[in-house]
Parts: sequence; structure tokens; C-alpha cells
Amino acid sequence: MKLRIPPPIVMLIFACLMYVLNRFLPFGNFEFFGRKELAIFLLSLAVIIMTWAIFQFLRAKTTTNPINLTKTSSLVTNGIFKYTRNPMYLGMLLILLAFGLKLGNAFNTLLAAGFVYFMNHFQIEKEEKALTELFDKEYTMYCKATRRWF
Repeated sequence: MKLRIPPPIVMLIFACLMYVLNRFLPFGNFEFFGRKELAIFLLSLAVIIMTWAIFQFLRAKTTTNPINLTKTSSLVTNGIFKYTRNPMYLGMLLILLAFGLKLGNAFNTLLAAGFVYFMNHFQIEKEEKALTELFDKEYTMYCKATRRWF
């Protein structure tokens, strides 16, 4: 499977769209007590989740690169992967949500939802197909036991 745009670049594109939307949309701004603290919490949670996932991939001696899944040597299903099949993408979503909170425009949630749609349709479905071909029943059972995002 070849992906044209690496997932971190997709996240950066959506972050740029959030910035542009916030800059030029004259309405949708919001403020609430603890907004900045919630953004910091989401960002911290994202870093923890993504670091944990990378550590587990390295420990299993398998690739962290979603562009070429033929290099995948093992299926990681423990640790953070017991709760989400895509902790890296969940972390990216949390980063976008934190950024949206920092910007303070409610319409940025629509762009975060767009990120989820894009990742589901153009990345995750292709990954799932490739992993099913590699790990067959083991991956199918894992998909039944563990949700895609959280």
C-alpha cells in the first residue's frame, strides 16, 4: 500500500486549515473557563499516547511507518493498542482538538471531524486491508475486540 500524503503532513494541512478558518471567519469564536488548560491536557494526552505507541512498535521490532505496511513484522495488540487500533491517529486528532481550543473557534471542530473522515477513508481502510492480508484471522479478531479510534 502506498499513501500519497504521510499522516503527519495530513495533520499539518488540517492544522493550517484550522488557522485559516480562525483567521478569516468573523464568527464562531468562544471562550470558557479552563479552555487553555483543557488544550494543554489534550496535547499532553496526545504526546503520551503517541509516545507509548511508538515505544510499543519499537519493542515489537516492527515498523512505525504507515506508508509501506509490507515491512510490518508483527501485530501489536497490547498496551495502548488494547484500547485503540490507531493510537497515532488518535494522538493527531487530540493535537488538532487542542489546537482548535487554543484558537477558540467552534467551527474548527468541523475540520477535526474532517480529519477523522479523511483518515478513515484514505488511510485506515487501506491499512486495515493490508493488515488483514498479512495477519488474517488474528487481525480480524483484534478488529472485533478493539475499536478503530477509542
